[in-house]
Amino acid sequence: MLRRWFEPGLGVKRWLGLMIIGTALIGLGVAIVLLDIYRQHPSSPWLALLALSAWPRWLRAIFFGSLGVGVFLVGFFRLYRTLLTPYMRAGEPLVERVAEHRRLGRGPKIVAIGGGTGLASLLRGLKHHSGNLTAVVTVADDGGSSGRLRRSMGLLPPGDLRNCLAALSDDEDLLTQLFQYRFSEGDELTGHSFGNLFIAALAGVKGSFDQGILEAGNVLAIQGRVLPATLANVSLVAEMVPELNSHAVRVKGESSITAHPGSILRVNLEPNAPPAYPAAIHAILHADMILVGPGSLFTSVIPPLLVSDVAEAIRTSKAFKAYICNITTQQGETDGFDVQAHLQALEDHVGGNLVDLVVMNNDTHAKLPDGVEWVLETPGKKRTVPTYSTSFGMEETPWQHDPYKLAATLMALLEERTGPLDLPMIASEQPRHDLY
Repeated sequence: MLRRWFEPGLGVKRWLGLMIIGTALIGLGVAIVLLDIYRQHPSSPWLALLALSAWPRWLRAIFFGSLGVGVFLVGFFRLYRTLLTPYMRAGEPLVERVAEHRRLGRGPKIVAIGGGTGLASLLRGLKHHSGNLTAVVTVADDGGSSGRLRRSMGLLPPGDLRNCLAALSDDEDLLTQLFQYRFSEGDELTGHSFGNLFIAALAGVKGSFDQGILEAGNVLAIQGRVLPATLANVSLVAEMVPELNSHAVRVKGESSITAHPGSILRVNLEPNAPPAYPAAIHAILHADMILVGPGSLFTSVIPPLLVSDVAEAIRTSKAFKAYICNITTQQGETDGFDVQAHLQALEDHVGGNLVDLVVMNNDTHAKLPDGVEWVLETPGKKRTVPTYSTSFGMEETPWQHDPYKLAATLMALLEERTGPLDLPMIASEQPRHDLY
């Protein structure tokens, strides 16, 4: 295990060498001072005893050198245990944590845009490949605990942001489980999640919502950053057709849209074109890969793209850009949609030339729950963006994204575009396919 600390890439050898050189220079300085004192007082018995002058020179060199190495190692390992032991996981050597931290720190800069459980699932897989992750999250939610905080405190909805923070933290950590805990009793607390209340408290302590989110990420020690798409208090508004051949109606509020019967024609934000959060735009412009989706198309994926300058920043960025299409349709939102219809909805809302590739699932062997269908390409139907087809569904529930398969697929695609990455792949058995 000791040899593991000296392997290339950990960044340990250079600093350990610097410490040894510094210790040697300190010893040299002390030796010079003692030598000068000894020359001034050559008959002092205490100095003669301290310098072991009765011993041969070579024996004194071995003795003091060995003593110095011993003292250095004792101090080094004491410091190691005192400072670093609290960061160790049970049963995992600290050197492995350091190696993982260094590896993830060299990972590509990835921006994932969306909301809901789809974005959180994607982040849960990507955090094993890179520590340079940025989630740009919708803030149009108005239901559940988030909606109650929004109405009572005027706070931006923290729910989707909370899910992303939890996904980027250590999933087995007790603090993460606490962050996701939802109260089931108490008149005022029922339905609230602890994480939402915690973010609300941090926003009050730090003086702003974005600083509260940043501090929550620090508390959870997440891999990456979670940013709101905008700090404006926006609402999602939809034009919906309740029945076939009926007139379109206007439905306001994300929770009302999902509960309203009928099909969605279009969504927009109110107020229109809110200003983007500057850090989100900066992350998009400097990314190596930008991912849109997966998630509820009209209520999670499209809303952050409607924020002023987000879609334009994606087009301007030189990153590899992909849209991750949902595996199945969603009742009340994308009934009857194929892959091309998902992409067309994106382009109808924010324009074309947004992404380079559509990533879709091709494993349709399982029986689906009632009310949903596989999202597939319709043969012969026009498409404006090439597609990449592979299997990234869960083993037991293939209609849900497997975060590790999906992340491995995306990293393989990025590697094809940019060259080899200095990262071992999770689920590396995932096959690679040619684009078609």
